[in-house]
Amino acid sequence: MSQLKNDLLLKALRGENVERPPVWMMRQAGRYLPEYIGLREKYDFFTRVQTPELAAEITLQPVRRIGVDAAIIFSDILVIPQAMGVEVLMEEGKGPHLPKVIKTQNDINSLSTDAVEAKLDYVMKALALTKQELNGEVPLIGFAGAPWTILCYMVEGKGSKTWEKAKQFCFTQPELAHQLLQKITDTTILYLKAQTKAGADVVQVFDSWAGSLSPEDFKCFAQPYLIQIADALKDDAPVILFPKGSWYALKDLSESSASGLGIDWCISPKIARELTSDKITLQGNFDPAKLLLPVAEIKKEVKKMIREFGVQKYIVNLGHGITPNIPVDHAKAFVDAVKESL
Repeated sequence: MSQLKNDLLLKALRGENVERPPVWMMRQAGRYLPEYIGLREKYDFFTRVQTPELAAEITLQPVRRIGVDAAIIFSDILVIPQAMGVEVLMEEGKGPHLPKVIKTQNDINSLSTDAVEAKLDYVMKALALTKQELNGEVPLIGFAGAPWTILCYMVEGKGSKTWEKAKQFCFTQPELAHQLLQKITDTTILYLKAQTKAGADVVQVFDSWAGSLSPEDFKCFAQPYLIQIADALKDDAPVILFPKGSWYALKDLSESSASGLGIDWCISPKIARELTSDKITLQGNFDPAKLLLPVAEIKKEVKKMIREFGVQKYIVNLGHGITPNIPVDHAKAFVDAVKESL
């Protein structure tokens, strides 16, 4: 394995001293890049995800184009339901659709949790290929969706603003909900372990819909499963947990086996540091919409954010994925601002 030329991300996650914080962006491999749009016009979404050469090429695009300190494999959180035997359709511009939702004990019993590595072999091949192409330039991040977020899609069948059906399922049939969450967790652990074997240096768990839960419900339906994943992976690779919108969980999660916590823009760096007692590396939390500011303003805002978080135990990122309307030179300004002196 080639030695990493740039290991800032790994140093930050280990809490080691760095001369500047590392920077990458969620959804950096994707729809704001013209070279990605070119591939999107030729191949449908799951063809891009399931073809290792295409997934590797898309993963590498932002490293070449905007100079981020880490690559994140191009894939999707819904490959887990697919591996469990659930059909997932993806319509460009409309998001995912799962025609058959989970409602009953029989539905849960029929979910498959074995041979995950074989079923998602295309992700492992994409990771191995990307690792080879990167040639030690920057670390490679693997990822999965968190059990709560995956349950949301499996029960709701599509995206939602409120996730009422998913919540109703958990509140009215908690026993079934926990069975489903445990099955997703077991599958996810196998999947992430396979990713680290295939070349992922770091793994991130995206709990995109965690913020739809109250603090008490998060503790019941999300937190235990995030902690299980962090515990299971701690000897394989550093784990970053990103429970979007769940600032109230920062204290508990800072005491877990995770190496980093992603936060969104709804909490100040100062409060995030206080809640985590500076025990853990924090990642975030620039509002992606601010990337529409003029370039000089973006740089000013990024430098201010770094001053507020501090250089150590910090990874510069967005508070959620980059949106398709961001000009490439604005994304590059975000990265350049981190590399320039503070």
